[in-house]
Amino acid sequence: MEKTVLAAASVYKEKYYINPEFAKLPPLVKNDIKALCVTTAQRLHCVFMVGFYDDGSVFFEAQAEENDFIYDEIGAPLEIKRMTQERKELVEALQLYRRVFAGGDVEGL
Repeated sequence: MEKTVLAAASVYKEKYYINPEFAKLPPLVKNDIKALCVTTAQRLHCVFMVGFYDDGSVFFEAQAEENDFIYDEIGAPLEIKRMTQERKELVEALQLYRRVFAGGDVEGL
């Protein structure tokens, strides 16, 4: 399944990125995504990404650099699963945005 990265933050390079394709997201949503990416990247010691699969569903993903012994390979997926449940409202809003504005599909509404 193809992925499109919406936003990402790297603890290694201390940088944040938002895909210009999603520049029309409301400012509050962009700020929420930025806070989520930056704090999660710091907490998990990784590159943390939020994005969409080609079917419009949202993904959260953590990637660590090779030989990063601080990164918890077991705890990170558990944290992402917990976060997905806690941030359900954000996930649903992003999916709706993707269907309506980025994908043009209004049938699922």
